[in-house]
Amino acid sequence: MDIKTLVLALALGNLSLCAALFFFEYESRKSLTLSTWAVAKQCQAVGWMLLYFRGVVPELLAGPAANSLLLVGFALDAGAFWQGFGRTRWRNHLYPALSLAVGVQLAFHVLDSSPSLRLAAGSLFVGFFFLAGVLALARAWSAGSMLRRFLVVVMFAITLLVVGRGLLTAAYPDGVSWVGPNLLQLFGFGGFYLMMLTNAFGYLLLSREKLQSEILRLETVDPLTDVPNRRGFYQALGTWMALARRPGQPTAMIILSLDQFKRVNDSYGHAAGDAALKIMVETCKRQLRDSDLMGRLGGAEFAIQLPRTDQENAMMVAERIRRAIEAMPVKTERAVIKLTASLGVTTIRADDSTVSLFKRADEALQAAKLRGENQVAQPPGPMHMEILS
Repeated sequence: MDIKTLVLALALGNLSLCAALFFFEYESRKSLTLSTWAVAKQCQAVGWMLLYFRGVVPELLAGPAANSLLLVGFALDAGAFWQGFGRTRWRNHLYPALSLAVGVQLAFHVLDSSPSLRLAAGSLFVGFFFLAGVLALARAWSAGSMLRRFLVVVMFAITLLVVGRGLLTAAYPDGVSWVGPNLLQLFGFGGFYLMMLTNAFGYLLLSREKLQSEILRLETVDPLTDVPNRRGFYQALGTWMALARRPGQPTAMIILSLDQFKRVNDSYGHAAGDAALKIMVETCKRQLRDSDLMGRLGGAEFAIQLPRTDQENAMMVAERIRRAIEAMPVKTERAVIKLTASLGVTTIRADDSTVSLFKRADEALQAAKLRGENQVAQPPGPMHMEILS
């Protein structure tokens, strides 16, 4: 494959990615990460196309304009990776570096510097931006997936190839040893082609991996309040149910239900109800320890697990939560909503199953509601038993 064909392949490859991105999630709003990456591909596609038509289009377009567009594209490639991993301030660092790179390229054109010097500078800048994307992937290396680690290693090797080719061309314009200038140039454009492939497939595969991870997370997490849902809470509770059968400190359970919550949705709308639930959860979390766990069982009913807490202390925690919710104003567009909650408190017994534990906690909750709501209660009947020691 000759150089001109490689340049055309680079242009058409990036154009194909632009077309694929246009139809990707066509009917939904695209993320800022995806939009950044799409602009990067567009800039690179136009830049390579201008280089392909060198000699046909004016030199100003085939030279400085094309190189500047390529630099913008590689910089935005790196920015998309940083954006995807939650670093939204990447522009504060990449944009100044991009301005410097474009300025140097334009200066070389104005000063009519040697092609080898311009090539070396361009390779260094491209390598810098590509390496910036590699660094985004390399963050949290120990916790990263095998796919991320593989991409880091491959992309770093490609960066060395592109930068090394540029430096060798600058140092030895006529080639070095058995490597002639044409072969060096072929290596360089081959490196750019590999950059396009690894960046494209890496980005798409990582996006798929991230989506799958989010789907798995939502199986056990309530998307509205960001606390475990019923399934997630039951999974976490299983460990403490097993520990309850051993001698040790007790674990308490609180069932919380917002009083008359249906009236909030009926009177102010579901958006106001959702806001109230989120604020209520944040209010409860401020009353809890890091080791405590709050989960949403459904609707306006929540469960709170208190490790190493006996019945008496759990009642105190529940009362503190009740007062915090009662004092919590929920501001909406239409009104300020006042909420109250009823709470039932019990502890895990050595002979408990999940069914018996929640049955007893629900009995405590019903006792609180029968007292007139906005109450804290424990199961009625005989003295509440603690974990056997």
